[in-house]
Amino acid sequence: MSSQKNKKDQYLKAKERVRNIKIFYYHLVGYIILVALLLYNIYILDVNNPYADFFTWFNSIIIGAWTIFIILHGRYALKGKTIFKKDWEDKKMKEFLENETDEETTIWE
Repeated sequence: MSSQKNKKDQYLKAKERVRNIKIFYYHLVGYIILVALLLYNIYILDVNNPYADFFTWFNSIIIGAWTIFIILHGRYALKGKTIFKKDWEDKKMKEFLENETDEETTIWE
């Protein structure tokens, strides 16, 4: 009975983690779209506009704050995941060592 409950708890935790990662990717897409629009807004502001300084400042604050939030959300959703795992590093090192021994000849030979 306890084993079945343990498996159910593991399943629910895994499901929640997948949900968090999915929500993070939606958040990331929204972030990219909004930052692109805000940067375009900053780009098209007319210098002669009396409110140009305010809108530049306000858009910059939004971009900065949302960047901090997206980094924190990513750290929470992707905790324990790394882009380059140790086995990847080992494979690349072996690959470079094999290529290095093959390419030991110089141009002058």
